[in-house]
Amino acid sequence: MSLDPSQRSFIAYLEDQPGVLARVVALFRRRAYNIESLLVGRSERPGISRLTIVVRADDDTARRLEANLYKLVNVLYVEDVSRAPSVDREWLVVKVATGPDRRTELLQLCEAFNARIVDVSSASIILEMTGPTDKVDGLLETVRPFGVVEMVRTGMIAMTRGESAHQGLHFSREAPSEDERAA
Repeated sequence: MSLDPSQRSFIAYLEDQPGVLARVVALFRRRAYNIESLLVGRSERPGISRLTIVVRADDDTARRLEANLYKLVNVLYVEDVSRAPSVDREWLVVKVATGPDRRTELLQLCEAFNARIVDVSSASIILEMTGPTDKVDGLLETVRPFGVVEMVRTGMIAMTRGESAHQGLHFSREAPSEDERAA
């Protein structure tokens, strides 16, 4: 669940076809809404991608964005999970400058945040962490004094707790088969 009340999280299922993501992004661009994070990848159903998108919007705007997403031909299902009980996570990979003299201190911080070390060199350590946004932010602020050389974070992904609303749902437009796509 989002900590910021103006932050809205949507999960959408899309046909896995070229140009679909561009049409979704264009919808937000046309309405002048900045996308805070966007992740898309394969879902549990062949030929269907799952999109998690986070924007800042009030309740009325969120309802309109959801309705407009449904108007896109390749969008099969949309759910605003902002207020739903959910598990929200980000993935962070960060390269931190550190010499041998401060390495022990950095390793203790990693342990406190449940971060993993994925690479060590003479001048830096690369860490990875998965967790809620506030924990990822906390790790970043804690390692900043060491010197952040490089970083990447995925943005938020969300999954509702318990039985999903879309579970067992027959999408109104099933994704085309591989044969139909090839035609």
